[in-house]
Amino acid sequence: MKSLQYIFKRKTVLAGVAAAMLATACTKNFEDLNTNPNGISEEELKQDFMHIGEPLGQIQRSIYVYSPSWVVQVQQNLMGDLFSQYTAVPNPFGNLNNNNNTYNLVDGWNVVLWGCAYGTYASSPEQSVMPVCRYLEKLTKTDYPQYYAWMKVLKVFTMHRVADAYGPVIYTKYGVINPDGSVDYDSQKDAYYAFFADLDESIKIFTQYVTEGKDITFAGFDLSDYAGSYRLWCKMANTLRLRLALRISKIDPNKAKAEGELALKHPLGLLEKAEETFVINTRPLEHPLLEISSGWGDVRMSAAMESYLTGLKDPRLNVYFEESKEYPGQYKGIRQGVEMTTKARYENFSALSKLLFSNKKILLMTAAEAWFLKAEAAIEGWQGAGDAKTNYAMGVKTSFDQHGIATKYDDYIANTTNKPAPYVDPKNGANSIPDGDPLLSTITVAWEDGATKERKRERIITQKWIAGFPEGQEAWAEFRRTGYPKLFPVKINNSGGKIPNGTFIRRVNFVSTEYETNPKGVQKAINLLGGPDNGGTRLWWDKP
Repeated sequence: MKSLQYIFKRKTVLAGVAAAMLATACTKNFEDLNTNPNGISEEELKQDFMHIGEPLGQIQRSIYVYSPSWVVQVQQNLMGDLFSQYTAVPNPFGNLNNNNNTYNLVDGWNVVLWGCAYGTYASSPEQSVMPVCRYLEKLTKTDYPQYYAWMKVLKVFTMHRVADAYGPVIYTKYGVINPDGSVDYDSQKDAYYAFFADLDESIKIFTQYVTEGKDITFAGFDLSDYAGSYRLWCKMANTLRLRLALRISKIDPNKAKAEGELALKHPLGLLEKAEETFVINTRPLEHPLLEISSGWGDVRMSAAMESYLTGLKDPRLNVYFEESKEYPGQYKGIRQGVEMTTKARYENFSALSKLLFSNKKILLMTAAEAWFLKAEAAIEGWQGAGDAKTNYAMGVKTSFDQHGIATKYDDYIANTTNKPAPYVDPKNGANSIPDGDPLLSTITVAWEDGATKERKRERIITQKWIAGFPEGQEAWAEFRRTGYPKLFPVKINNSGGKIPNGTFIRRVNFVSTEYETNPKGVQKAINLLGGPDNGGTRLWWDKP
């Protein structure tokens, strides 16, 4: 057990670094952070690597800010979780029903994802990434390469999520102030190329540490289940590289293939087993989605989830969700963007599973995803990807292993008849999706060797979508990239024509704080975006 003196120093270091982060949070205020907080001596700071380990904990807590719960609600749940149709909202919020749910984007909600990355809109100074990364880069690059590599992977993991929501971001130019006081954004292409370069640098360092058998030094600061393992962090970084490679495969196929094959051929490989799933532990705090669902009643099953899980007779149904209180024995989801005037109308539809979310772990990347990535890479003909059918089956199996339902795998993977079910809204039949409706997918579970490439892709991405629950930010990105799984368009579209009826949201607009503090930078970013700053403009990689 650590001494009380150590615990006191650890808290003091965290408080001091957090104060430094707060002082330099905004994108136009870049004092030198390479100082010792609170006057603690350099030797004391270096005790057990606290001076770099604690800030790395801040980054892990800021990828998906899990406390207080309202931050998660607006950073993630009312954005990616909603737009991917993983979950739905029974709350009209002030009886208006005029918000993200109906495509009238709320800046006060959407600013939080940006702010948690840059420290400009966070409830506490620990909730930021880029200022902490800048602080750590100076401290770690030369003397602590293992921490430098870890920081870079966390930085990419955070910032690709931000880029996939807004488009252009401040990444390579973070901390560089122009003579007119503005800060420039990177185009999304330039940001992605920088992500690949940063991952490559980290992977090489981790590989060297594994090859040389070097001692693990950051286990005590690792909030994931990896316990500081260089091997596991390298495998996750390889999987992230493959994720990002496939993300750009439509718009930049040569770069995508080159980066993807580097990941596929790496000697340490990708994530493989269910226990290698990348999570951030929230202990002793509860999972925020549990409070938002069970405590506040603001999260319910989506109509799309009901259709896929019930129609495919997917045994993950009762792992993910609870039966409806209003319709016992049934699982009921809400279609996004439907008429609601009071919370009471849909509040008693299916809530999130208390059992699933009692584990106090924020899911960020499943090991199953790695297999689905390999399956898609295989149908694209990338070297090192292996066999698409085998990879697909392993993706489903790994998801079943993750949720403790392995005994149900054989029947599920062999099923050739079950299809997504028609959706029935018992409150308003106008929201229903009947059998034979073109909005309803006809995909089955069992692999079809003779299927077209796109049919194979739909099957892979549909199962990937189910397996990735509840990480909606990634699911939203993959839906935009591939068009799969087939989802239901909103019934009420309050975007004012910015998002055409019958289509889906492509991004969220740049935030008000940037318009206020960095207006010239934002205008340049809009030029890089190539379209108006609204939810209907496609991102660089998001091509029809």
